[in-house]
Amino acid sequence: MATLLVIEDNESYRILLVRRLKPRGHEVLTAVDAESGLALAQTRQPQLILLDLWLPGMDGWQASRLLKSDPATKHIPIIIMTAHAVPGDREKALANLCDEFETKPINFPVLFEKVDALLARNTAAPPAPPAP
Repeated sequence: MATLLVIEDNESYRILLVRRLKPRGHEVLTAVDAESGLALAQTRQPQLILLDLWLPGMDGWQASRLLKSDPATKHIPIIIMTAHAVPGDREKALANLCDEFETKPINFPVLFEKVDALLARNTAAPPAPPAP
């Protein structure tokens, strides 16, 4: 299927995501912080990133801005995940930083629908023209 990158500092959530996504045929890469996740996104070019919002050091807001501003990674869909959503987070995230938003505890059937839709959208999109 696809290569997915999970950037999640909580070990339990990271393991749970890997265990639920791998049986669906995905290769799942993991990172425990934004810095190592950004490096993996650059080198491995996953088809989708699941990004925790509240990470140690650089948070998910900063990481998503960097991913979307970098020509090498801006095409990768991002699903931001958080257990601490406050009013307006979803709207803020979808307006500028990511392609989807998911709250924890994760509703896996809903998450799978979002993952499938973003992967299908990315696959169906025509390739970007070469840079001049």
